[in-house]
Amino acid sequence: MPDPANLRARAALRIEGFGTSIFTEMSRLALVHKALNLGQGFPDFPAPEFIKEAAKRAIDANHNQYAPAIGIGRLRHAVAARWMKKHATGFDADTEITVTQGATEALFCTTLALCNPGDEVILFEPAYDAYAPDVRLAGGSPRFVQLHPPDFRIDEIALRAAITPRTRLIVINSPHNPTGKVFSTAELDLIAKLCVEHDLVALSDEVYSEMVYGDAVHVPLCTRPGMRDRTVTIDSIGKTFSVTGWKIGWTLAASELTHAIRATHQWVTFCNATPFQEAAADALQEAETNGYYPSLVQAYGVRRGKLQHSLAAANLNCLPIAGSYFLLADISKTEFPNDVDFCRHLLLEAGVAAIPPSAFYANPADTPPLVRFCFAKSDAVLDEAAVRLSRCRF
Repeated sequence: MPDPANLRARAALRIEGFGTSIFTEMSRLALVHKALNLGQGFPDFPAPEFIKEAAKRAIDANHNQYAPAIGIGRLRHAVAARWMKKHATGFDADTEITVTQGATEALFCTTLALCNPGDEVILFEPAYDAYAPDVRLAGGSPRFVQLHPPDFRIDEIALRAAITPRTRLIVINSPHNPTGKVFSTAELDLIAKLCVEHDLVALSDEVYSEMVYGDAVHVPLCTRPGMRDRTVTIDSIGKTFSVTGWKIGWTLAASELTHAIRATHQWVTFCNATPFQEAAADALQEAETNGYYPSLVQAYGVRRGKLQHSLAAANLNCLPIAGSYFLLADISKTEFPNDVDFCRHLLLEAGVAAIPPSAFYANPADTPPLVRFCFAKSDAVLDEAAVRLSRCRF
């Protein structure tokens, strides 16, 4: 038998420190302990019938071979049409839109395409856990700018201080995971001003853009002054249409940036599932006329309220959110020293899995006393969660 120590020694140094993601680990523990999974951010209810029927039609029509590396034309044009309708600005479907293996691959290929070894990339913390590994795999160094509760507003002084002559990229996520924050126009304009001033490129992760509540408005970073040609916008159908397993995402970017992304993408996955791309094109077109987007927001608003009520009944008050399908609950008044201990107790004793936000921080000691819950769950799961949480008094 090979010596495991020798096998580890053969691994490339660039992956040193990489472990299993917290989302995979919490989902595994939820299965082992038969807990309700309010941790990993995936819907546990069926996708809408019209997108499932579209996938069946595509398979039956024999759209089952390789797609073009940049994505099928119907999908790229559907993405362009949706963008134009929402934001009254255009992206060329042939030269500025690229279909990827979900937003995860889009993030990786964009970072690899635009970040040189030795470059620095600014990440707002808490930061989705894929961002920093992507930067390190590209040979870059992440520089973290912390956002603080309750409003997680960008501190201009801290952001300016993080920019150095080596800064190459700024990564923003709005609506934001895990906080549910939607960045204000003033904050976006600050980022835009600094990007122009320092000749930086921005990567804007907007996969929750269709899930915005109340008076909040999602404004894409690329629509702010000076940002049309220096922003890569990333989106996908996974969250919007409850098909996270399909892994259909895309980038929108100026042709020069798109050329670099495509050069990387072709050697990572080349292309992704053809029938799902065909189905995504149909779904984007049909959703424009069947009332899907308003019903999505309305349904998630109900789920959000239900989980907020259940958590409040257990003395876990939630921070306000404007977008996404996550809630952050305040655990500062509990007896637990940190978010990991709280989540472990909640899973083992109450049978409810949540995510410790320390997974979104480079230094776990910087984590505020909060825990993330996902409300993209069926009524049955949320109702049972209410019962289990009612037995707890934190």
